[in-house]
Amino acid sequence: MTVHASSAPHQQSHSSRTGAKNRLSGLLLGAGLLAGTALSVPVYAQQTAPQPSGPSMPSALVPAALSSAQVVRATLPNGLRVVIVPNRLAPVVTTEINYLVGSAEAPAGFPGTAHALEHMMFRGSKGLDKDQLAAIGSRLGGSYNADTTEDVTQYFYTAQARDLPVLLKIEALRMNGLTLSDADWSKERGAIEQEVSRDLSSPAYRYLEQLQSILFAGTPYEKDALGTRPSFEKTNAALLRGFYEKWYAPNNAILIITGDINPVTTLDQVKEAFGNIPRKTLPERHKVTPVAPTAHTITLPTDYPVGFATLAFPMPGRTAQDFATADILSDVLGSQRGALYDLVPQGKALFAGFEYAPKKEAGFGLALAAFPKGADSSKTMADLRGVLEKIRKEGVPADLVEAAKRREVAQLQFSANSVSGLAAIWSNALAFQNLESPGDVVAAYQAVTPEAVNKLAASLLDPAHAVTAVLTPESSGKPVAGKGFGGAESFASTPDKPVKLPDWAEKALAQLEKPTATPLPDVSVLPNGIKLIVWPSHVSHTVQLTGEVRQQAALQEPAGKEGVEDITESLFSYGTTTHDRLAFQKALDDIPAWEDAGGNFSLQVLTPDFEKGVALLAENELHPAFPDKAFQVVRMQLAQAQAGTLMSPGHLFGKAIQTAILPAKDPALREATPVSIMSVTRDDVLHYYQTAWRPDLTTIVVTGDITPEKARAVVEKAFGDWKAEGPKPDLNLPKVPLSKASRANVPDKSSVQDEVVLTETIGLQVSDPDRYMLRLGNEVLGGGLFSSRLYRDLRVKTGYVYTVGSSFNWSRTRGSYALDYGADPDKVGKARLAAVQDLRTMQSAPPTEDELSLAKASLLRSLPLRRASLRAIAGEYLSLINLDLPLDDTDKAAEAYYKASGADVQAAFKKWVRPDDLAQIVKGPTPNW
Repeated sequence: MTVHASSAPHQQSHSSRTGAKNRLSGLLLGAGLLAGTALSVPVYAQQTAPQPSGPSMPSALVPAALSSAQVVRATLPNGLRVVIVPNRLAPVVTTEINYLVGSAEAPAGFPGTAHALEHMMFRGSKGLDKDQLAAIGSRLGGSYNADTTEDVTQYFYTAQARDLPVLLKIEALRMNGLTLSDADWSKERGAIEQEVSRDLSSPAYRYLEQLQSILFAGTPYEKDALGTRPSFEKTNAALLRGFYEKWYAPNNAILIITGDINPVTTLDQVKEAFGNIPRKTLPERHKVTPVAPTAHTITLPTDYPVGFATLAFPMPGRTAQDFATADILSDVLGSQRGALYDLVPQGKALFAGFEYAPKKEAGFGLALAAFPKGADSSKTMADLRGVLEKIRKEGVPADLVEAAKRREVAQLQFSANSVSGLAAIWSNALAFQNLESPGDVVAAYQAVTPEAVNKLAASLLDPAHAVTAVLTPESSGKPVAGKGFGGAESFASTPDKPVKLPDWAEKALAQLEKPTATPLPDVSVLPNGIKLIVWPSHVSHTVQLTGEVRQQAALQEPAGKEGVEDITESLFSYGTTTHDRLAFQKALDDIPAWEDAGGNFSLQVLTPDFEKGVALLAENELHPAFPDKAFQVVRMQLAQAQAGTLMSPGHLFGKAIQTAILPAKDPALREATPVSIMSVTRDDVLHYYQTAWRPDLTTIVVTGDITPEKARAVVEKAFGDWKAEGPKPDLNLPKVPLSKASRANVPDKSSVQDEVVLTETIGLQVSDPDRYMLRLGNEVLGGGLFSSRLYRDLRVKTGYVYTVGSSFNWSRTRGSYALDYGADPDKVGKARLAAVQDLRTMQSAPPTEDELSLAKASLLRSLPLRRASLRAIAGEYLSLINLDLPLDDTDKAAEAYYKASGADVQAAFKKWVRPDDLAQIVKGPTPNW
């Protein structure tokens, strides 16, 4: 994030931030580099730009949800800025309060102060202690979290729209009366230090930390927002209170509210909640004026399966006048039609791309190319330098600049398709870019010229100021196996007493309402067997299509040809029988549309271009070229990458988990090797595609600004000629026996913290109604986070861990249970004892009435939130089809939760969960078992 500060709990993933990652993290995650890290830039940051120059663009180019004219805004007498944006996608609301302060204002020697205070904002305030806050969070059933950046600290809640007054009350109490006791800080310090250990175990974090210290030397951005263990050891509640009193004020905050709300009454509610909080005189802010560094070189060992050659350059911040130009330059450099990406089809890199990571006052750009483990990094680095130097001297193609501008403007239209995503983009525009609305960026993008892009490239891509880095993969040590634990452990833990909510929260949240049915989508089956699901929603003039061909590589790949699926999937990006790779990408750019083909496929397009977009998607999905030259390159690249993967700690960790619970020679244990990959021929690819891609195993979900009739007509026209050949294959993996206890440690030289999984198979099938009782019980055990038993006993009370969770998982024929946490090596055993004891307690006694009530409220009130983005709606339907469950399964679950008793939950845990059979797998330093 520079946060690294997902400190607060959340009931379910915040739909706009799967880890709150920007385009940089997306690029690096895609390359395998940023696994486990997050950056501070809110989602959609790529779609924004600084204050526009020139005349305003036609209003048709600015989505209503992003236009100043379409929102209610006010500044209260105390200085609080409020922006209210209606969105009728679902009966859901998101509040996002942005305090205009971050780590840049931390006291000297205490770089993590803003981050530590963010943690303490969840430790209680006057009129709302930490236990009440946790209980309210559970009853809301929504998502709540926070992040800390150099410039802004954000707190965001998503819940049912009717619960908006509760969300506002929470934020008002935290703004004006935070408790900040030494006792609470001493407990939270253990958790935040575990977070530091987690991030220091990520080579990507360590790389970005070094990069930032060089690029922003001598400025407040020099130190990462995370903080350090030594600084936290010196920190006390008095220091945190001083920071809070200086900066947490209504006149230093922007409150964004989006969702299914009445703007007029909402503003009245805001005034009632925040109006009496006094404004403050704010301190002078530190200046951020970085000086371009001289060339530096970094080398870093990693636990990644492949290596990376990278070049980083100083670039403008988000408030800079030339930010829009820099953003377009970034898009062009990262384009799949660009010279940098072309290193991949040429066989010179396993992956290549460019990304822009802007902070408020400064930023950097990062070019990267991946090379196989053991390969010569200098050659990859030379190729990378060569491409960038040519661009610096000769510029970029004008048509790529125009394509990037079209895509940036068009992509703004998709912002309304997520309630929380809409809040994020408004927060980004106002808090990070000093704009009046996200729509202000349209004119800035339109004003960008190829000449301006080339001038900026010539200035920025200067090797004299580049930070060069080579990240070299190291192999894991051999996993160390051992016997299981067995026997009963004891862990003293006195259950907390029931939490009495404040009167205002009790009145709003105590009543458990009987669930109502969710309207079903339009469902039809095309003559060729494709199942089409349509959910119309007219919150934006866009349509999204998501599809899946049900496949099972473990059963469908021929013996000795493991890896043929990966090769086949990779070749979809190399064009069709009508358009080669570049021509196909140009056709998408011209619409513009965002498309992916393969076993999982998708399309995002503006409403008027839906038919064109679906035609291109079908062309790619049904008529891929699979060119021989590309096949040769892709096969070699995948074989080289797999050689490193098989020795990487991450892969060995996943393999150890599977090996611990599956019988020998289970199909799911099959894995590709360099030999099996290189044995695959192009004919093997063609045969695999012809047999594994079938319309009668395909589901397509269309959501957005469309009618069912129009969606069916367009999809049938594009996909109707696709025919299935031969009998439908059985893709269900065989059932597995119940697993037994074991333990294994996968060494990881890059980690200072251990990653721990306790897991086992369970005999319950996905169609068994006991599944609902296990899910309800898991909300008590590990799903409710701050209010859950695991979170209470492993983090809040003891500080053993930073995160802990548990989950049940099912396929059509298999089930498993997993409990996971991250801990320092000396705390691994202590955390396991506490976790297993909590699991045993679920079997020995029913949940308390208070716990059961919290769990029911959390699950029942969360159901509408699962439909607060078009992506989530499509994902839910595809998941149900994959599990062969009815589309109204969510309603059946709600009825089961509503009627469940504590005895029902206890009985399900006693019947299906086996604490003595849990396997323990650890990745990292040798633990204290």
